[in-house]
Amino acid sequence: MDRFATYNEPLINEIEKSKKGICKTPNLLPSSLKRKEKISIPNLDETQVVRHFHHLSQMNYGIDTGIYPLGSCTMKYNPKICEEIASWDEFVNTHPFQDESTIQGNLQIMFELERMLCEITGMDFFTLQPAAGAQGEFLGMLLTRAYHEQNKNFDRNEVILPDTAHGTNPASVAMAGYKLVEIPSTKNGTVDIDMLKNALSNKTACFMLTNPNTLGIFEDEILEISKLVHKAGGLLYYDGANINAIIGKERPGDMGFDIVHLNLHKTFSTPHGGGGPGSGPVGVKQKLEKFLPIPRVCKKKERFFFDYDAPDSIGKIKGFYGNFSVLLKAFIYILMMGRDGLKETSEIAVLNSNYMKEKIIDKGGYELPYKKLRKHEFVLSCDKLKQEKNIRAMDIAKRLLDYGLHPPTIYFPLIVKEALMIEPTESESKKDLDRYINVLIKIANEDPNIVKNAPNNTPVKRVDEVGATKNPILTWNMI
Repeated sequence: MDRFATYNEPLINEIEKSKKGICKTPNLLPSSLKRKEKISIPNLDETQVVRHFHHLSQMNYGIDTGIYPLGSCTMKYNPKICEEIASWDEFVNTHPFQDESTIQGNLQIMFELERMLCEITGMDFFTLQPAAGAQGEFLGMLLTRAYHEQNKNFDRNEVILPDTAHGTNPASVAMAGYKLVEIPSTKNGTVDIDMLKNALSNKTACFMLTNPNTLGIFEDEILEISKLVHKAGGLLYYDGANINAIIGKERPGDMGFDIVHLNLHKTFSTPHGGGGPGSGPVGVKQKLEKFLPIPRVCKKKERFFFDYDAPDSIGKIKGFYGNFSVLLKAFIYILMMGRDGLKETSEIAVLNSNYMKEKIIDKGGYELPYKKLRKHEFVLSCDKLKQEKNIRAMDIAKRLLDYGLHPPTIYFPLIVKEALMIEPTESESKKDLDRYINVLIKIANEDPNIVKNAPNNTPVKRVDEVGATKNPILTWNMI
């Protein structure tokens, strides 16, 4: 109330005057808040207004309007039944401070979801708290630290990463206070075993790896990698951003990973457009269970409850207990798909990826560096187009907008020159894949000047990135 009073003192004074019958300001508004001039509203009929705002809504792009092939951060179909159930009053009106006896259904959902994720990944225990994959990574590093400190290994201050690592990996390593050691990939785009051996030491705390990696290539020497890391006394961490390529086929726990994070807002088909909301649950093997954040969702007889009795826990990683609506949608999705359905999504995702790759490579200048066989995504190089026509990956991405298509991820991973990183997902039809393929090939053969000036028919044209960086226009509101 004090904050409200501070910011609204003139209005409060007028309200007090009105109670005493001495307020002369119409509608209780002080003169300082009244307009000095009449508001300028166009004289339009209802049809024009409706069409205007409907047109504005059509200018937005989403998964309901077209393919969204962002490599490693893709957005696939979000079943509307999940959205419908998540909007039920029984879930929406739940308050985080309610007594546990009144939220037994919610707790049961979280309890069972943890067990589902354990089965899918081969982990022994899960926490659903992290609000995003990056926060899950950070938690993984905190768990790594707690494990080594309890074992009196205080000198283990290094975390190894391959050069194909996701961008948030090194950030999570640095946030946790570890030193980053990066190793290069082989000519096949996989972990260089000899370089890994050289990097491993009594200072190694963890090796963070994505499998399949960011190139969409499966690390087929993963069992040897696991053996080497564990022999050196380190932990093996699994970045689960690409696990949708192997669900039902392989499990990180069976590969030797000790810690896993998942992106529910990607793999299990819950929306994550616009930066959120997300969910990044973390699973661990038995030896790390006691370090998981509190509270844990537990069950005693037929009662579910939050358990805070964990003296070795690293503490809380997020206020309350994760993004419940995202957890709920993932729970519904897994129930609907079942074991066979989840396996089929991985199979189709890999099929779609390799279909697009085979249709595009060596057409119009697109090249495929590293190993040919890919999983759920593939990374093309536009370097040949740049050398021959001065067309960059950025230009192609902008030109895709003219055709009403969302561009793929560009310039990542960094080891691919002029990279186009494409992940079509399992939810796209052959017709939609063919259209995307044909447009990409068409762009590569267009007049370079048209491509370099794209987008040409969008409401917002190309931004002067250099100028915006050198001369930013900053605006803010001051109370």
